[in-house]
Amino acid sequence: MEYALLGDLHSSIDDTKAVLAHIELTVPNAKVVGLGDLFESKIGKRKAATIRLSRLEEAAVWSEEFVSLLTFPSVRGNQEERIMVVTSGNQYEHLPEHIIIDGAVLMHGHQWKWTKEWTPVLPKTEPSLLFFGHSHEAGLYRKGRRLPFSYGVPVHLKKKRYGINAGAVWGTREWVLYDAAARTVTFMKTE
Repeated sequence: MEYALLGDLHSSIDDTKAVLAHIELTVPNAKVVGLGDLFESKIGKRKAATIRLSRLEEAAVWSEEFVSLLTFPSVRGNQEERIMVVTSGNQYEHLPEHIIIDGAVLMHGHQWKWTKEWTPVLPKTEPSLLFFGHSHEAGLYRKGRRLPFSYGVPVHLKKKRYGINAGAVWGTREWVLYDAAARTVTFMKTE
């Protein structure tokens, strides 16, 4: 099965529409799954500890038009968690912390440590492929090292552990195509 994995949408209507159109054009039968941070919190991390707002629109960049684009399952990101804290709500409680698909675990990426250079310190997962977002930087990782890749060129993954950062929809319009049967990942980017 083919999966189109996208994360860090941050409420961007134009970028999300462009990526979803690119997916539909290139792999119309792929199952789309989100890697979290669908929404953008209007409240920073420090202020979120003390501010409580009653309306969702005060805490998040939110619109019916954007919500109508979210027709796919997704994990919960740190932005959704922050919005729930600030509003004392449970709007995104239905989004799981992780999803397991064919041979891979999907998480957002805020659950583990990152180095000062924003290299992920990846947890060992089962299955051994870990797709994530959070840093907004597409990357392929093995044993703590970043491996080279080219957009649009499939990378065959050996039966080893890998971390795959799908990049960000917001701003860079990136996503990853994962072919579970072929065990390949293809980093994708659209205009």
